[in-house]
Amino acid sequence: MHADLDDFILYLATERGLSDNYQLSTRRSLETFTSWAEKTRQVTEVGAVTLPHFQEFLAHRKRAGLAAASIKLEIVALKIFFRWLAYRNRIPRDPADVLPLPRLERYLPETLNELAVEQLLAGVDTTIALGLRDWAMLELLYASGLRASELVGARLENLDLDHGVIRVTGKGNKTRLVPVGAKAREAITVYLEKERPAFVSKRTGSHIFLTRHGKGMTTVRLWQIVKGHAARAGLQQKVYPHLLRHSFATHLLGGGADLRIIQEMLGHADIATTEIYTHVDSTRLAEVHRRFHPRNKK
Repeated sequence: MHADLDDFILYLATERGLSDNYQLSTRRSLETFTSWAEKTRQVTEVGAVTLPHFQEFLAHRKRAGLAAASIKLEIVALKIFFRWLAYRNRIPRDPADVLPLPRLERYLPETLNELAVEQLLAGVDTTIALGLRDWAMLELLYASGLRASELVGARLENLDLDHGVIRVTGKGNKTRLVPVGAKAREAITVYLEKERPAFVSKRTGSHIFLTRHGKGMTTVRLWQIVKGHAARAGLQQKVYPHLLRHSFATHLLGGGADLRIIQEMLGHADIATTEIYTHVDSTRLAEVHRRFHPRNKK
């Protein structure tokens, strides 16, 4: 099974172009299964795997305390692996085809309200060192709904301030164009003109946002920066880069934006992922109704 597994991971990397993290996660899930199958059921060939083997393995994982969301990821890994094996005629049939995915509770994402976002952005001190950079990063996170990895990986050659767009590379190495709002364009322009040149050295690449040493940012450092500015702005809520992405989508939807357009800007492959924001917005509307409708007041 190990040779087939190696070939499958190579397929994910070369033909599908999936990220290193996805490859690592999938390999880890499949190696857990193959190790269990060999040790407990003496199954060493993919053609000998049956549906009961999957069922026993998943029951074993559940007894070990694995969360439903993690079990779902392992099922997905098994399904795509054995589907690939069947497609390549390495097995006569796909034993994982009828394997059901567990239903998961859907948790509504946290968001900042518009007033809190304004408080966060207005609280950045642009007169101190790196203040202009931090202001530009926060504005771009909220204006374009970028993931943390997309922001730190953003490059000058992909930024078009004249037309107000930026090309970013998201999950699965997929690229997309995302609008950049007027406030974010202003902040980025000021940063590029007045602060970034001071950090540039011979080894500096084309990353938009640099450290004081002229290197690209890390997602960990971005988290620290966002958290620090939230604390200085007096926000009690835990603030992190993805919270601004959630807020971006929720505020667009609340303003009347089409869900498909929001999906495109966020880079979601499936509209179902974006639909969670409709639940966030309906929850907000229900709360407003409860608080202000005269028939709800005692």
